[in-house]
Amino acid sequence: MKPKILVTEDDQVQRDVIADILLRDGYEVTAVNSGSESLKVLERDVFELLLTDMRMPEMDGLELLRKAKRRRPKLQVVLMTAHATVQTAITAMKEGAVDYLEKPFDKDELLIVVAKAVEQGALRLENEQLRRLITESTSMGNIIGESDAMQAVFDVVRRALPLDTTVLIHGESGTGKELVARHIHFSGPRKNKPFIVVNCAAIPDTLVESELFGHEKGAFTGADTAREGKFETADEGTIFLDEIGDMRLESQAKLLRVLQDGVLERVGGTTQRKVDVRVIAATNSNLSALVEQAEFREDLYYRLDVLNIKLPPLRERIEDLPALIRHFREKLSARIGKPSPEISAGVLDAMRRYRWPGNVRELENTLEQLFILTDATVITEEHVPEKLRQPVPTPKGFVLPPGGIRLEELEQDLMRQALARSGGRIKEAAEMLGVTYKTLQYRLKKHDIPKTGLQ
Repeated sequence: MKPKILVTEDDQVQRDVIADILLRDGYEVTAVNSGSESLKVLERDVFELLLTDMRMPEMDGLELLRKAKRRRPKLQVVLMTAHATVQTAITAMKEGAVDYLEKPFDKDELLIVVAKAVEQGALRLENEQLRRLITESTSMGNIIGESDAMQAVFDVVRRALPLDTTVLIHGESGTGKELVARHIHFSGPRKNKPFIVVNCAAIPDTLVESELFGHEKGAFTGADTAREGKFETADEGTIFLDEIGDMRLESQAKLLRVLQDGVLERVGGTTQRKVDVRVIAATNSNLSALVEQAEFREDLYYRLDVLNIKLPPLRERIEDLPALIRHFREKLSARIGKPSPEISAGVLDAMRRYRWPGNVRELENTLEQLFILTDATVITEEHVPEKLRQPVPTPKGFVLPPGGIRLEELEQDLMRQALARSGGRIKEAAEMLGVTYKTLQYRLKKHDIPKTGLQ
């Protein structure tokens, strides 16, 4: 295809001459007489190059440059200027222009500068495409990783894409379980159908069945109208059951029936409803251990555990840290609207030593905090939060006091610390302690730790 050039020049004679030269050299040209007209054209069409005069009424070339780059960030811009405003043109180049032409210029000068700018834009596009190909070889959507552990995850996910098989995703909080579920859905045959997310840990036990399977009018106090549940809403699509290990046993039995037969009954109803839903479940709990403790149905566990995906915590794939940082730098830079600072070698070493209990989510939040609060072009050790300056001790580093310790007292103290750090949120406290929501609830009750203000 012929490169497309937008010429903006308020002098009709010069505009016609420039357009004619470019047309004769094989370019596709659109010529306008003002910055406002140029912006209108840019709204409806894509060009490789904007060639604009500097001095124009209403809107000068510098203002047009800024507004055009906001609309089309990849647009190449060349400014035409009289000798007296060359310094202004150089300033404009610092804001995104690739070159300038000093008036008066001849045909050869015009064609050389234009060809160079078009070639530079094509080369940049080619480099971006190459980077995208490289990224795609080490990522899957927003799931980034070059480590062997993540390559194994990618392999299972690719196998899951074209199927309707139930998938069970294991992983600590913040490892990207929902990202994997979304990728499986939106890259598979059901991508144009609903993707419904249900956080099983966030729904009160008394409302789980109503949320999942719906209810009929009058089924319980407050059920003034009939309501379809998440499974009906997800019909022909995918339902993502996050924190499936926190679902109560009575609800597990109904879920098992839907998985086996594709049939459900609303709470308070007698009519069987057929649904076609792919189920993707996720948990940070050890479901097989919960089965042994009679806290999770064995038959449901085996029904869910058809295609198993284990997401490793960040501390077990620390070699992925540079790739993750690159990904989040680009993402945050685009969102915040300013270039993201570099990460010094010392900070990268500190990040490698840190255990990242919040995993990839904690890494992204930490980087966002650093980018917003740091004006420097390079983030050094003085900018990082205290947690990165003091490596987190591992459980193996605990030393038994000379006089011994009472485990019961230690357990109570750790639970109180976790609750204080989480702001009273039991779910977050349970994640810090490496236990399930139900286990922490049981132990709080066992030790008679007050729940006032806790969630």
